[in-house]
Amino acid sequence: MNGTSDPVARLRVVAAGLRAPLYAERRIGLPFEQVWAVVADLEGELPHLLSFVREFRVPAGDSAHKSARAVDAIGFRGTFDVRLAPGWCLMQSRLVTMGMAAVPDGDSTRLAVCGAMRPAALGPVQRLYRRLLGERRARAFFREVERRAALRQ
Repeated sequence: MNGTSDPVARLRVVAAGLRAPLYAERRIGLPFEQVWAVVADLEGELPHLLSFVREFRVPAGDSAHKSARAVDAIGFRGTFDVRLAPGWCLMQSRLVTMGMAAVPDGDSTRLAVCGAMRPAALGPVQRLYRRLLGERRARAFFREVERRAALRQ
């Protein structure tokens, strides 16, 4: 696949453009369909995958472009513009951009996650986040995706 048709490569470019404090890729030893079923179930799974998300409400329907409502762990509410297609999910609020992408890799799946604050003034906060929490949050995300996808066998 070239960079334009590979959702993981596309998310890597988005993360670089955002100077995202959270960007990571991992190979998960489960089929793409099984992994993506967890990742794409935003309403049912996102609160399990991200410790700071308490609730994520997505309207029903087959549209690849939706508006969702999120509630974080301390009760802050936000509206997200969601773009969702097989292997690609990009969610943006006025403060946060979050992305997930996946591609089949033989019998496994290559999965990527990205997260960034949108206001440029928060650059110093993002650098501190990257240093203190970024890798730990990414490892927890991948562990939970793999655990929850394995339950779908």
